[in-house]
Amino acid sequence: MRHLKSGNHLGRTSTHRKALLSNMASSLIIQKRISTTIAKAKALRVYIEPLLTKSKEDTTHSRRIVFSYLQEKSAVTELFREVSPKIMNRPGGYTRILKTGFRHGDNADMCIIELVDYNENMLGTAAGKAKAVKKSRRGAAKKKPVEAVAAKAAVKEVLESKSKAEDSTSENK
Repeated sequence: MRHLKSGNHLGRTSTHRKALLSNMASSLIIQKRISTTIAKAKALRVYIEPLLTKSKEDTTHSRRIVFSYLQEKSAVTELFREVSPKIMNRPGGYTRILKTGFRHGDNADMCIIELVDYNENMLGTAAGKAKAVKKSRRGAAKKKPVEAVAAKAAVKEVLESKSKAEDSTSENK
């Protein structure tokens, strides 16, 4: 029986699980968004949220505690320099899990886990960056929906005028 045995062990030994969560946490901090299974994402959320809370206080002690979990100097530096100022006013809930469907090979539930303050699409701002123009394979820029409707109407008018012109010429003969 599993009474009072909390936490998902993910089918791994404790050292393997610690290494897995440490590597995933470092990747999440550096890349701001990673794709994984739902079970791993939920385990990662429990692992990383206390570290994010600890990073709000930039002291040598808190850096050493976070480093003992992450074991990657660049991730700790990124966490305290970039991520911490953005989450300073947030009282918790630093990560978001978005389900994406099922993996093709084994039908596992897949998701994206991301840092909440780094998703510009959800925040509704472009964060000062100019939006790049998407191009089609032919190299021409994609038309906006309003322009596309206007272009269709113009083509329709041209086709109708041609058909009327053909009808009038056939009647004259």
